[in-house]
Amino acid sequence: MKTSTETEAVAAQYYIQATSAPPDYEALVLKKDDTFGVFDRYGDIDVVERNKEGVYHDGTRFLSCLKLTLLDSRALLLSSTVRNDNVLLAVDMTNPDIYRDGDLLLPHGALHIYRRQFLWKDCLYVSLRVRNYAVEPVGISFGLEFGADFVDIFEVRGQSRARRGLLREPRIENRNDAVVLEYEGLDAVVRRTVITASPAVGVNLPSRLHFTLQIPPGGEQALEFCCAFELDAQTSRCSGFNEGLAAATAANESTGLVSRIATANEQFNAWIQRSRADLNMLLTRGPCGLYPYAGVPWFSTPFGRDGIITALQCLWLAPEIARGVLSYLAATQAKERQPDRDAEPGKILHEARKGEMAATGEIPFGKYYGSIDSTPLFLMLAGAYYRRTADLAFVESLWPNIQLAARWIDDFGDSDHDGFVEYSRQTDKGLANQGWKDSHDAVFHSDGRLAEGPIALCEVQGYVYQARLSVAEIAAALGHDESARFQQSKARSLKDEFDRAFWSESISSYALALDGQKRQCEVRTSNAGHCLYTGIASQEHAEKIAQQFSSDRFFSGWGIRTVATSEARFNPMSYHNGSVWPHDNSLIAAGMARYRLTPLAARILGGFFEVSAALSLHRLPELYCGFARRPGKGATLYPVACSPQAWSAAAVFLLIQSSIGLSVDALQNQIVLTYPVLPPFLENVRISNLEVAGSSVDLMLFRSGNTVAVTVERRSGAVDVLVVN
Repeated sequence: MKTSTETEAVAAQYYIQATSAPPDYEALVLKKDDTFGVFDRYGDIDVVERNKEGVYHDGTRFLSCLKLTLLDSRALLLSSTVRNDNVLLAVDMTNPDIYRDGDLLLPHGALHIYRRQFLWKDCLYVSLRVRNYAVEPVGISFGLEFGADFVDIFEVRGQSRARRGLLREPRIENRNDAVVLEYEGLDAVVRRTVITASPAVGVNLPSRLHFTLQIPPGGEQALEFCCAFELDAQTSRCSGFNEGLAAATAANESTGLVSRIATANEQFNAWIQRSRADLNMLLTRGPCGLYPYAGVPWFSTPFGRDGIITALQCLWLAPEIARGVLSYLAATQAKERQPDRDAEPGKILHEARKGEMAATGEIPFGKYYGSIDSTPLFLMLAGAYYRRTADLAFVESLWPNIQLAARWIDDFGDSDHDGFVEYSRQTDKGLANQGWKDSHDAVFHSDGRLAEGPIALCEVQGYVYQARLSVAEIAAALGHDESARFQQSKARSLKDEFDRAFWSESISSYALALDGQKRQCEVRTSNAGHCLYTGIASQEHAEKIAQQFSSDRFFSGWGIRTVATSEARFNPMSYHNGSVWPHDNSLIAAGMARYRLTPLAARILGGFFEVSAALSLHRLPELYCGFARRPGKGATLYPVACSPQAWSAAAVFLLIQSSIGLSVDALQNQIVLTYPVLPPFLENVRISNLEVAGSSVDLMLFRSGNTVAVTVERRSGAVDVLVVN
C-alpha cells in the first residue's frame, strides 16, 4: 500500500519542473503545423543555458543548439522581434570593437548583421545578410554551431527515462553539402536533422559550420541555411528562403481567425491583433480542418478541453474553428474500453501526443482520454455551433458521435448513478485530477486535506446540464423527439439536484466538488463561475458568487484568482490554487453576462487589458501569479507558463463579447446585445462583417451618457439587431 507521500509523487509525475530561475527575457516563438521553435533574443538555441529552447517536431526536439558566432564570440544585439503575423523572427546585430595585437581593426557598428528565420513545411529557414558600412573592405569569420539531442518533450519537462535510443555521430552527405544529425529511437523510428547552406560553407564535425565573408565598402553578403526535420524514409525539401517565406506568409493570411474588431484605443487594438496572430499561429490544419493546438512549448498538440473552450471563446467571430474542433474530436472519439488510456465508449479525447515516449507507452498520452469534462464540453460546443450557424447538415453528420457521447455520460460518467458525473482514473500513469484544474493538489477540503474520489466537480455538472440542453435542441431539430424530451427532463432534474447538493451557505458559493463520500469540498474557487457560464446556477446564487468574485479575496486587480485568499491551500504562485488564468476569467465573465451582470464582466476585461499593455508583444500567457496588485508594479509572471496559449489568446474575444452582452442566433437570424457595457478605456468598439446565416452587419458601439448606444453601419441580408437595456 502506498503512503500519502508516494501517492502524491505518483499524482505529480507530469508536473512541469522549474529547476532554475527563468531567463531575464521573453523567449521568441515560432510555430507552423507540428513544428515549433523557442529561441532567445539572438534567434539562438542553447539548452545548456535555457532548457526549454529548441526546435521541436512531432513531440521531439530536433535542434538543441543553434548559435551564431562572430570571431568565436557573440555579435552585439541591436533589436529582435517576431513579426506581427508571427511568421518571421528578425534580429538586428552589429560587430563589437575588434582588435588584433592591441590595434583596433574594426570599430563597433561597422557591420550590420541581419538575421531572419521562419518555419515552413517541416524546415527551419535562416537567412543572414551582412552589410559593410566601413570605408575599407572587411574580411570576417562567422560560425554556426549546431546540435540535436532528439529528446522527447516530456524529458524536457523533467521526466526521467531508464534508457534511450541510439544517437549517431553527425555525418556529411551529398558531396559535403549536407550535415546529418540522426537518432534511432526505442520506437524504431529514425529521426534526422539535415542542415544545408547556400552557398556551401565549411563544416567542422561534429557541431560547427564556418564561413568567412569578404565584403567591400558599402557591400553586402548573404547566406541561407535550412534545417530539415525528417522521420524514417521521409525527406524534406528546402526551397529558397524568399520562396519559402512568401509561401508561409500567404498560408498564414488564408488561415484562421479574421479580426473584425477595432476600437479608438491603440493599445487595446494591439492586444486584439496579437491575440489574433497567436491564434492563427496555433491553429493547425489537418484532415478534419483547423484545430487550435493548446500552447507552446509544453502543449503544442491537440487537447480536447482546450480546443473546445478556444472554439467557444471565438465562436461568435469564427465558427469555422468550432467546426474543425468538432470534426477532429468526433474522429478520435473512443469506441472501446482501454483502461491504460482512461478510454470508454463515447468519451472525448483529453490529448493526443506524438513522439518516442508516447509510441513506446512510457507515457499514456498517445491518445489519452483522462478528462471528465471534454465529453460534455463537446456536446456543448455542438449545440452552440448549431445555434451560431444553423448548419444542420453538419450537425446531423455528427449525430452518431453526439449520441455516443451522451450515452457515455449516463453509462460511464455517472458511475454510481446519483445524477452527477464524477471521475476516478483507471491507470496510475494517468492524471489524478481530471478537470481543468488537473494538478494533484487542486481538489481539497476546507482544512486543506486532499479529496478522495470518485470526485464530482461543480463546473462539470454545469457542463453536463448545458450538454443535455444542447443534445435536446439538436435532437428536436433532427426529429428525434423522444431523445429531446429525455435530455430536457434529465437537465431539469440535474439543475434541481445540483443546487441542493452543491450549494454551501457557509461559503456562500457552490462547493468546489463532492468527494467519494458525497461530502462537499467547501472551498471558494473560480470553478463556481463556470456554473454561471452554463446557466445551471439560480439567479440568486449567481449574484452572490459574482459579489464574491468582486471582493479582494478573489479579484487581484489583474483578474479573478482560481482560489480565494481565505482558503487553506491558497498560494498565489501555485499552478491552480491561487493563480490567475485568462481563459478561466473569460468564462466567468461570460457567465456574468448570462445573468445580466455585464459591468462585472467589463471589470474583468479592464484588468486583463492592463496586464496585456504591460507585457512584451501584448501577449497574455497561460497564467500568472495571483499576488494582489501593487502600485507601480505589473502582474507577476508564472515561471513555466506556456506563451502563447490558445485559450489565453482567445480570451479577449469572449471578454469583449461578454462586456457588450452580445449573442448570435442564426436559428432566429438575429444578433442581440443585452445590457452592453464599455469599460472606461473604450470610447467605442466597431465590429465589422459579423456574418449570420448568409447575412452580415457592421456594428458601432459607443458610450452615450450612462449607456452604450449601438448603431448598424452596414447591413447585408435580413439579420436583425436587437439591443436590450
